[in-house]
Amino acid sequence: MPNVLKVSIEEEMKTSYLDYAMSVIIGRALPDVRDGLKPVQRRILYAMFREGLLAGKKYSKCAGVVGEVLKKYHPHGDQAVYDALVRLAQDFNMRYPLIDGQGNFGSIDGDPPAAYRYTEARLTKIAEELLQDIDKETVPFVPNFDATTQEPLVLPTRIPNLLINGSSGIAVGMATNIPPHNLNEIIDALVKLLEEPETSAEELMHFVKGPDFPTGGIIYGLEGIKEFYLTGKGLIKVRAKVKIEREAKGKKAREISLFEQEQEGKSAKERIVITEIPYQVNKARLIEKIAELVREKKIEGITEIRDESNREGIRVVLELKRGEMPQVILNNLYKHTQMETTFGAIMLAIVDGQPKILNLKDSLWEFLKHRKDVVLKRTAFDLKKAEHQAHILLGLKIAVENLDEVISIIRKSKNPEEAKARLMSRFPLTEIQAQAILDMRLQRLTGLEREKIVQDYEAILKEIERLKAILESETLVREIIRDELLEIKQKYGDERRTQIVSEVKEINVEDLITQEDMVITLTHLGYIKRTSLSDYRSQKRGGKGLTPMETVSEDYLTNVLVGSTHDHIMFFSNQGRVYCLKVYQIPEAGRLSRGKAIVNLLPLREGEKITTALVCKDLEQGYLMMFTKKGFVKKTSLEEFKNIRSKGVIAIDLEDSDELISVVKTDGKAQLIIATKKGMAIRFDENNVRPMGRTARGVIGIRFTEPEDEVVSADVVSEGSYVLTITEKGIGKKTPIEEYRLQHRGGSGVKNIKLSPKTGNVVASLQVKEDDEVIICSSSKIIRLKVSQIRPQGRSTTGVRLIDLSTDDTVVSVGRILEGEGEENVNLQS
Repeated sequence: MPNVLKVSIEEEMKTSYLDYAMSVIIGRALPDVRDGLKPVQRRILYAMFREGLLAGKKYSKCAGVVGEVLKKYHPHGDQAVYDALVRLAQDFNMRYPLIDGQGNFGSIDGDPPAAYRYTEARLTKIAEELLQDIDKETVPFVPNFDATTQEPLVLPTRIPNLLINGSSGIAVGMATNIPPHNLNEIIDALVKLLEEPETSAEELMHFVKGPDFPTGGIIYGLEGIKEFYLTGKGLIKVRAKVKIEREAKGKKAREISLFEQEQEGKSAKERIVITEIPYQVNKARLIEKIAELVREKKIEGITEIRDESNREGIRVVLELKRGEMPQVILNNLYKHTQMETTFGAIMLAIVDGQPKILNLKDSLWEFLKHRKDVVLKRTAFDLKKAEHQAHILLGLKIAVENLDEVISIIRKSKNPEEAKARLMSRFPLTEIQAQAILDMRLQRLTGLEREKIVQDYEAILKEIERLKAILESETLVREIIRDELLEIKQKYGDERRTQIVSEVKEINVEDLITQEDMVITLTHLGYIKRTSLSDYRSQKRGGKGLTPMETVSEDYLTNVLVGSTHDHIMFFSNQGRVYCLKVYQIPEAGRLSRGKAIVNLLPLREGEKITTALVCKDLEQGYLMMFTKKGFVKKTSLEEFKNIRSKGVIAIDLEDSDELISVVKTDGKAQLIIATKKGMAIRFDENNVRPMGRTARGVIGIRFTEPEDEVVSADVVSEGSYVLTITEKGIGKKTPIEEYRLQHRGGSGVKNIKLSPKTGNVVASLQVKEDDEVIICSSSKIIRLKVSQIRPQGRSTTGVRLIDLSTDDTVVSVGRILEGEGEENVNLQS
């Protein structure tokens, strides 16, 4: 009868899964802290060592190596073994490759290696350092899977492989991801720790600057490195290394700084050249991703992508359109591609048969403990061998000192056993010594050879003394470890490949947006868009203008602003509320496009519409002067609008039927002018109005003399400037500001322009200077003209025609472009 056991499935699952988990953790996925190798890697290197595939020797087929590993040490899939072998040979994966491969071993583009029947391999010189002294009983050996041979549990490595080559692996419930490091830096830290064991992990960071990836790149920020070295876990940001080349017409391309602002004319063309990429990034996929983003217009300004990489290194060329800003394109590439990656470092390794997270000092100390153990065991092995040799040499010395008698005893003996017994009875010899005498060749009986035996015996006695001194002295052991480390550094040390930048600048949305002057238009029906200022050319007075957009008959422009894509736009509504957007948040559209409904951008209330807008770079300094349709004026510090909620805030308290008409920015010492629809205007000093809070109503700015009059515009004025007044029928004039006497606020003002049915009512009155330009918008077109083309006239004159309009067309808004200033604000009324 079969023996059937009843067990709890819950307990069986726990036990079996735990066994599986430990098998994966210890026997497959995690490296040993001492030699930095996973079992399959250790078995590959040991098998190649036993096969004699050393550096400088002949290459051997990888198929044979894989077969040997499978046959004797690693009873798993052949492809898994070959993949592990290939990785040990790839210089873009290993900082210090342990296998020297011949043939196709894959590429940084993700190309697979050739089949193992085609490729060949042997150990590299540095890999031999891992196996040095392995035959001197320095490391424990265990039976292999079928008990036909022995394999090492760990290698007696002389190099700190765990840190210089790193390791990555996913086990059950845990993972390791150790970045590679520079050999020189790690050995310097080991020497420091060897000499001063109390050195902290933070002090060791003076020697180990950070990871050193085989593919180079740039590490940004020290915090992730510090966290990794102190706790064993950290996030390390790595970027591709790039350079900007500028090529002027007829000149050779040259490298320039990312922020170089020199001008070489329109013929200068720039390109971004990628020379190093982050660790473990597939170059081919990176290029495909960049091309995809360009096709989908998520990144603009790149005209061509070329991969010019060769054996000398990586060179991926991104040709740019003329006039594009390389830094903005780079920021987009960092944001949307693997040109910037985050390496999640976890220093998890097997320590004393258990997985453990280590900091920098822990991992270095474990290696030094292993080296001490190896040196002591090697010394003990050498001592044992030397004592054995000394024992034999002592017997030979006794024989040569009594040569004639020894020869006589041997000649008289019937067989070797009798000779051995007689020698042992005549002289103080052991069986081993007697056998050595019998095995001695006749040539050693010559005079010189007899002297050499004596010399060898004396030399071996000195060697025994030296070896015993090592075993008895901690200081001598440390000196040996130190000397061997410095020897490794001298033989294999090289320069750091990965650059480390201490400060990291986080990429925000604005870093991805090119700074460009834009024209922002808002229509009566609430459609908004932005268009490049370069799309509007300057025209002569009386010109036909450019059609700004295709509108329906009921719609027309009410606001035109000019500002940089990085500026703030404050939107003031007829209900006295204010909202804020960045210029780049407004959808960009062509000149003829209608744009997007502003209700999709701002949470406007029922019956609320935007009546005026203001472009601001700085929301901290200065004041806002607000003007209402009923003639009220209010002064509020701009700082009170620094934190405008997404739902907007109250800008001014309004009476019933009153509306907010205009808002201007001042420095607190300005002079202001208010103009009305019926041709009146008042000029007064800003100091007449005291600062008030956001929710205040304000004070009277101008009193109306006609019942249907209302405020149409207000502006800041200064001496030497002009007041440009434009009417509904396109008639306008500019008048020196001096003709408007300074009054106290609250008066009825003075005559601003002579109106008639041919002129229509006033649309706007703006302060302008001789070198300014203005944009005049009718219901269907825009014209941009220079103020210098308009001749000055008196206050009470009618003016001249500034824009040619059709019979049913009227001017709806006017905007001023401030020449040479960073802010360009246009506040317009319909």
